[in-house]
Amino acid sequence: MSEATKPRVLIFVLTYNAQKHIESVLDRIPESLFTGESYSTDVIIIDDMSKDDTISVSNNYPKKAFKNVTVMRNPVNQRYGGNQKIGYTYAIEHGYDAVVMLHGDGQYAPEYLEEMLKPLLSGQADAVFGSRMLSKDSALKGGMPLYKFAANIFLTKTQNFILGANLSEFHSGYRAYSIETLKSIPFQYNSNDFDFDTDIIIQLIDTKKRIHEVPIPTHYGDEVCHVNGTKYALQIMLSTFISRVQRLGLLYAPKFDYKFGKQEYADKTSFDSSHSFALDQIKPDSTVLDFSSDNRFVVKKLKEKNCKIYGYNSNPVRKDQENYASLKQADIENFDFSMLSAEEKTADYILLLDMLEQRENPEQFLYNLRQAFSGEKPEIIITAANVGFIIVRLMLLIGQFNYGKHGILDMTHKRLFTFKSLRKLLESHGYAIKTVKAIAVPVNLITGTGIISKLLLSINQLLMKISKGLFAFQAGVIASPLPTLDTLLENAKQEGKRLEKDN
Repeated sequence: MSEATKPRVLIFVLTYNAQKHIESVLDRIPESLFTGESYSTDVIIIDDMSKDDTISVSNNYPKKAFKNVTVMRNPVNQRYGGNQKIGYTYAIEHGYDAVVMLHGDGQYAPEYLEEMLKPLLSGQADAVFGSRMLSKDSALKGGMPLYKFAANIFLTKTQNFILGANLSEFHSGYRAYSIETLKSIPFQYNSNDFDFDTDIIIQLIDTKKRIHEVPIPTHYGDEVCHVNGTKYALQIMLSTFISRVQRLGLLYAPKFDYKFGKQEYADKTSFDSSHSFALDQIKPDSTVLDFSSDNRFVVKKLKEKNCKIYGYNSNPVRKDQENYASLKQADIENFDFSMLSAEEKTADYILLLDMLEQRENPEQFLYNLRQAFSGEKPEIIITAANVGFIIVRLMLLIGQFNYGKHGILDMTHKRLFTFKSLRKLLESHGYAIKTVKAIAVPVNLITGTGIISKLLLSINQLLMKISKGLFAFQAGVIASPLPTLDTLLENAKQEGKRLEKDN
């Protein structure tokens, strides 16, 4: 294999106060990594402003001919996670195929570097973790303190459960990644602290990357541990929690946003949700007029019920328009109802799902809608997020009001409603309210389908009976437009003419 076609590997050594160990770590890197025919290897040391002579020892390391060692130093301490960001950015910008992180204090065995790289370079994995816990006996024999051993097992089991993973260890710092994998995840938003490693695991799991674990020996020597165990445990559990709650739109962190800038919504038609609420109201073979912003999952189900759907949307027409009888782009904010066809004007149902929140002036839209359908009495199906939901209230209590990609505080929301304010908006603009339903938290988006989801849903439904304003995630409303004064006047004229004619 020619030098130009060899995969390029970067061994990234991060150091902080590693003066006593760095030479030994470099000496223990297998020569075969540099002399073999399988790949081309470089070494980079990035020192995180050590207070000892780590940088001097690194610069004076007697490099052998086969060891291409580059030494850098952060002028300002970036901490464990921040230093990784710099190393991985270097690997990406210099066109490497894989990078493996090695600690400069000797805690992880350089002799296992080739074992870490093989699954990556053979295409069997996107990330490789050295695990001390594949053989738990060897972890204890290697000197892992009993309290760290127990904490490692507990935290790993908890994170596996929450994230739906099956890793033997979340807390090893021996990591290797393909560069294409690093390019595909927003690691630049990860923590600069020790929980960076948990952040990147969550990103790999969420984006369905292949993680391979390699058994490694455990070593605890005279290296100084800079990790505050209690702080670290709280940080990683908080990050794990946020990654799952973000699916509901209650919290938002860009590190768990894998389609940055794109607004996408989940399919909620198969469980108790705003989608199923709307579907339950609509009879088969109906005509439906849809003004919802992103309603493709509901529309697909309506098509299966042999409904005829006419849609108007502010966004460009989507690829799934085949489920509509007609789908047109329009200015919903200032929608001209006179452009509706005769069949659209006689629709059985009008869908306004999660749509009023996105209007700058929902009052004007509702006024115009009533004018257009006065006397027709279609059923108008409305869903809106409940900003009075208890989690939002508690977040406000601690000064948090975080917009996200979807959910109650969706980035596209311009108006926010409670049950009372939504009812007041509709009634004051001439709508008769037939039904108001409290819609539960879509826990299936976090936990999937199963016993846990059913239990959480049952608890939520019980709490909503106590107070829907506090515990409902969304409000579902069925309303109909009352006749306008012009319609009532015209009706009175026609009735008078009929009575006059009868007499």
